[in-house]
Amino acid sequence: MIQKENRRLRVGVLGCGPIAQFAHLESCVKATNADLYAICDAAPDLLARMGATYEPQKMFGDYDAMLADPDLDAIIVATSDAYHVPMSIKALDAGKHVLCEKPIGVSVAEGEQLADAVKRSGKILQVGHMKRFDPALEAARDFVRDDIGQIFALKAWYCDSTHRYTNTDAVQPLPVTSKLARKPAGNPKADLRQYFMLAHGSHLVDTARFFCGEITAVRARLLERAGVYCWFVETEFANGALGHLDLTVAVRMDWHEGFQLYGENGSVLAKTFNPWYFRSSEVEIFHEKDATSRKPLGADGHFFRRQLEGLADTVLNGAPMRGANVDDGIASIRAMVAIARSVETGDRVEIASVTGSV
Repeated sequence: MIQKENRRLRVGVLGCGPIAQFAHLESCVKATNADLYAICDAAPDLLARMGATYEPQKMFGDYDAMLADPDLDAIIVATSDAYHVPMSIKALDAGKHVLCEKPIGVSVAEGEQLADAVKRSGKILQVGHMKRFDPALEAARDFVRDDIGQIFALKAWYCDSTHRYTNTDAVQPLPVTSKLARKPAGNPKADLRQYFMLAHGSHLVDTARFFCGEITAVRARLLERAGVYCWFVETEFANGALGHLDLTVAVRMDWHEGFQLYGENGSVLAKTFNPWYFRSSEVEIFHEKDATSRKPLGADGHFFRRQLEGLADTVLNGAPMRGANVDDGIASIRAMVAIARSVETGDRVEIASVTGSV
């Protein structure tokens, strides 16, 4: 039984497509400190279906009309990637807080434009890197932050699987679709290098930064063979640690995601599952001081609901922001752009120097 708190964030969800249906609409209903106040979609049939299912207080076919509602506190931008920045800026300029799906943009300039809007508005923007709200990964991050001492190295991998849709189709409901859905111009999957990096590489880069801090430089190689895209990325961190990132789409095996992190006072091993299982990572934290390993259960694996609750806690109570902010979003873009430039040139690329798009 959901126990709602007295003070709750009134949330509007922009976009009623698959990501909203699989993640965000339910999160608003289940969150202890937030409510699904409104939904908005350009497709009237899809809007009606989701309205009947989730029963928000208000429904809008026009985004500007939703933003004009004075009782609305925050927006979840659950649209195609191309709309993330413009729709987030509109919300911020209207005085609303924002939870924007990742990636926040495809270019450094877009990210900086969004950062300017955040600063101008004085509102909170959180990027939808929901893996930061995996409770087992949070426990590992706490150990790395508080006890591990100097970090030596991180080896992290994110390998999509040829069987991922067979797996997810078995556990997810069929998404409700509409022929009237608004889609961006062009095919986002026309450039698979860019599409895979934005969709999957953004998670890998943010996980590396979540545990090891700022990435300062990369040297990357890309192999394209038999329809597979495999990036190996040598990574340098500001704290002196070394990293190796493996992004492969798609491996001929089950979903394969996780990392190994080695430090002065211990190590962390992690296995992360397909996110649509809503299952926390399996994490083993080794403490050198007493030669013991600890495995947090992380029973609550609804990362999407937990990230919304984190945003609401920050907005309503002034709690420190636990999620990724706009600067984290820009850092992810910069790292992905640097990887793309390094693949093109074969050179080591410093993050601070990059411009352009992924």
